Amino acid sequence: MRKKLFFVLLLIVTAAAVVWGVVRYRRHRYLLSTATTASANSPAPLGAEAYEAAVERVKADRGASAGGAIEIPTELQHYSDRHWFLAAQVAEIMKYNIHTCQDYVDLAAMIQRGELVGVPSVTNTYVLFGVGAKADDSVFTKYEDDHSIGLSSEGQLNDEYRQLDEQRSKLQSEIAALRSQASKLKKRDNTKQKELQKQIDTRALELESNEKSKALIDQSYGTAESRQRLQREFESLQTLARNFNGRSFNLDVPEDRQSLKVNMLSSLKPEALKIMEEVASSYHSQFDRPLPVSSLVRPEQYQHVLRRVNRNAVTIDTPPHSTGLAFDIDYRYMSAAEQTFLMADLARIKREGRIEVIGERNANYHVFAFVNGIRPSDDLITASLDKATEDVQEAHHSQEKATAAVKNKKSKGRPRAAKARVRQSNTHRRRR
Repeated sequence: MRKKLFFVLLLIVTAAAVVWGVVRYRRHRYLLSTATTASANSPAPLGAEAYEAAVERVKADRGASAGGAIEIPTELQHYSDRHWFLAAQVAEIMKYNIHTCQDYVDLAAMIQRGELVGVPSVTNTYVLFGVGAKADDSVFTKYEDDHSIGLSSEGQLNDEYRQLDEQRSKLQSEIAALRSQASKLKKRDNTKQKELQKQIDTRALELESNEKSKALIDQSYGTAESRQRLQREFESLQTLARNFNGRSFNLDVPEDRQSLKVNMLSSLKPEALKIMEEVASSYHSQFDRPLPVSSLVRPEQYQHVLRRVNRNAVTIDTPPHSTGLAFDIDYRYMSAAEQTFLMADLARIKREGRIEVIGERNANYHVFAFVNGIRPSDDLITASLDKATEDVQEAHHSQEKATAAVKNKKSKGRPRAAKARVRQSNTHRRRR
């Protein structure tokens, strides 16, 4: 009987999980399909139905044509020094002193300054396939010193303080009442004593959490200067939310917050968008399918969230996606012929010196556009190697840890290694 009951409960839990997953997935697809802002020179955005059709086209079964040999061009293979790929991107960021966004506040400012342009969720040649998948409906926060500070207006801040005070008073009263009950019990009432103590401990933990929350707010908003600064950040977000992507977003509504985040993440610098459109047009012309683009700009705050499920999301001080110059192409559903064609096209653009590119372990091609279509010099890339090795997980490259590479740098042979990297890059240029 117990086994049957357990089996029924297991079926119910499994069914509930499946339903929740389907609802969440459809909701994300709906949110993304509303991200339809286009730059002046971009293709006109299409509607929600076109988005759904494009997604189905991307995932369609390729049949017998899916198999076959995949030719990986030299340009998309790893360098002998696996940090060289990331160092080339860091070098470009250093060369032009490119601003990187820490959080959604920074991202909003970049959008408002016109540094980033909106990317339609779907056009005839590409579709945003997973962009903003980890955006949630939580309140916007400022990301500082590796922790997040909730942003709110003066009225909302006062409401939060009031709610915390009310919760604290309630918990203190409940704890006092439970202790009073416990004191009146006789020694032989052990079961009741334990039950009451458990309730007291639970409320004590809640009270501790309440006090920590209040302390964090006090720390963030404690001075007039910090209070005004954070509220200015909130006002800048409100300004963008009032008129973005052709609609208004209410920051008090969770669904609107999530939708706004997805829309903001659907942005790129014009240089990167130009490359993306070029690749998408070539791919679409050859296979009559939209190019699936899985990632665009990513603030460092979002990068850390993504890192929990995607080891390729680098955590160095200047992650390429935080510049708006990088985008990822999802090749999970592509046939061997499609992948070979696409890699050959990306290799061509790399030979021209306009991009850095590599195939990642999670079935994505990571593409980084150089600002003026000119690759940084080898000397600058070599000088950027230290910054490119700060991510000990070596995202975008291999599963090997960076320890060996760091030890190698500290060895006496480091100058020789640097010369080898220059020789390697020069050899690569001769191939082009």
